Amino acid sequence: MRVLFVHGAFVRDGAWWWQPTADVLAGHGLRSSAAVLPSCEREPRGDLHDDAAAVRALLDASDEPAVLVGHSYGGVVITQAGGHPAVRRLVYVTSFLPDTGEALADFGTGEPPPWHVSHGDGTAGVREELVRPLFAQDFDDATYAGAAARLTVQNEAVFGQRTTAAAWREIPSTYVVCADDRATQPEKQREQAARATDVVELPVAHHPFVTRPDLVAAVLQTTT
Repeated sequence: MRVLFVHGAFVRDGAWWWQPTADVLAGHGLRSSAAVLPSCEREPRGDLHDDAAAVRALLDASDEPAVLVGHSYGGVVITQAGGHPAVRRLVYVTSFLPDTGEALADFGTGEPPPWHVSHGDGTAGVREELVRPLFAQDFDDATYAGAAARLTVQNEAVFGQRTTAAAWREIPSTYVVCADDRATQPEKQREQAARATDVVELPVAHHPFVTRPDLVAAVLQTTT
């Protein structure tokens, strides 16, 4: 069994974010990798469907069964891409879990959140001064410096694009509620988690695979 990680919005280098948990999983004999999302990491910027295609390409590269892990926006991607023969389980980490025909923007208030910045050129980003207090309050200084260096702009279209598939309707899923998350409110997470097969709640912030890899790896070991 392999684990494939799909990162959230406004960042690049998913392998860096995932590495602490990948190291723990490797110690238990589990292989893992991280997707590269065209909407964040390529020029011209791709859209949601390009991101899903990139995930499916990684799944196509091996016959080995897989667990797909989606973080935040990555939950939308694995919902769209996860109906693949290799996928055995979907894992959503403080994530969005849309049904067919829903978009990430549907889960908000209709107004952009305070940390969202539209650049007027089709891309958006996050206000860096709000990243640490909202998304990374548990990062030490060195880890935060690495994270800040990996912030990037993203194709703004992905937030309004509607899914054309809902893999969780056919494939077992686990939702990891991050109870100390200041960016995606726990109440909203619990609403999303009601659609999942199983729910695990952890006392962690928005990026537990960076700061509490032991807890995330333990959850994943139960799904493989």
